[in-house]
Amino acid sequence: MPDRDQPRSKRTILAVDDAPENLDVIKSILVPDFTVKAATSGAQALKIAQSQPPDLILLDITMSDMDGYEVCRHLKTLAATRDVPVIFVTARDQSEDEARGLEMGAVDYITKPIQPPILRARIRTHLALADAIQTVTLQNKALIDAAKLREDVDNITRHDLKSPLNVIIGVPQLLLMQCDFTDHQREFVKLVEESGYRMLDMINRSLDLYKMENGTYEFEPQPVDLLAVMKGVLSELHPLIAAQALRIDMLVDGAPADEDQPVEVLAEPLLCHSMFSNLCKNAIEASPRGDTITIGITRGPSVEVAPAVEIALENGGAVPERIRGRFFQKFATAGKPNGTGLGAYSALLNAKTQKCSIALDTSIPGRTRILVTLPPA
Repeated sequence: MPDRDQPRSKRTILAVDDAPENLDVIKSILVPDFTVKAATSGAQALKIAQSQPPDLILLDITMSDMDGYEVCRHLKTLAATRDVPVIFVTARDQSEDEARGLEMGAVDYITKPIQPPILRARIRTHLALADAIQTVTLQNKALIDAAKLREDVDNITRHDLKSPLNVIIGVPQLLLMQCDFTDHQREFVKLVEESGYRMLDMINRSLDLYKMENGTYEFEPQPVDLLAVMKGVLSELHPLIAAQALRIDMLVDGAPADEDQPVEVLAEPLLCHSMFSNLCKNAIEASPRGDTITIGITRGPSVEVAPAVEIALENGGAVPERIRGRFFQKFATAGKPNGTGLGAYSALLNAKTQKCSIALDTSIPGRTRILVTLPPA
């Protein structure tokens, strides 16, 4: 494409017509607003356009050596000229002639005799459109380059994080083999090891969050035991729970959960774990000290009278009114000195990816409920 940064008075127009008198008319209309180059044949027009692509081409149809349709076809196949706007300026006034010209790739069609104000207005309009298209094209390229850079940085980060993580995973194994721990101590060491493996899995799939945002993540559902997921989440969050002196009540259909009776849903284990980890962590951080967090799992029909498993996570402390409408939006946070506003957003991405619903319920004064609905396995 030609340089669009040059002053408008210097924009170059290539006029193509095998009648010199017609070219003189065009020049008289466009000079001095534009620099006008002239070609009296199709072959000459192609040569000029390839060597120094103009900003716009005015092209007659009826010419002796090569008609305007053929010239336009050639222009649209050449890398140097395919994006240069072409306006047919011709004595042919039949609708089928105009339709054919537009099908060949022309942006406009003007019939002779030429009306100077119309010609100038059409040229300025199509130059502005060409500029806008070029700007959008450059912006799209910049976005694609930025996305590629982000992906490369993610790959490098994942690679670099794995080295120290190997120590976190390997040392607990050595300690368990060589040290005489109590049962309680062994549980803590195993928790470190399990967390290390989970972190490794999350690093390997860190790019998945980016794919979720762009809707390109390939969801592969499988039966997942919700009770096992919740047990793993609460085990990881135990230090936070203990520091707040919180109580966790887990209920299934209104009764205390029985680990020997799994509650299976169709989901992905890691996505499910990540979703409830973020939701539970938010609930713990928002709860008053010594309060009770209730995780209620209900099996039965959903609002749409279809089989569903609903998880209601309820905690003390109300979500501030000013962020209730954007609770699940990125960076929405209030009242947390170190809050990032990404936990609820990440949970929303995980929920959408797993084809389930997630909602905020603030109908109980002073308390917060998050409702998640998943399909049963």
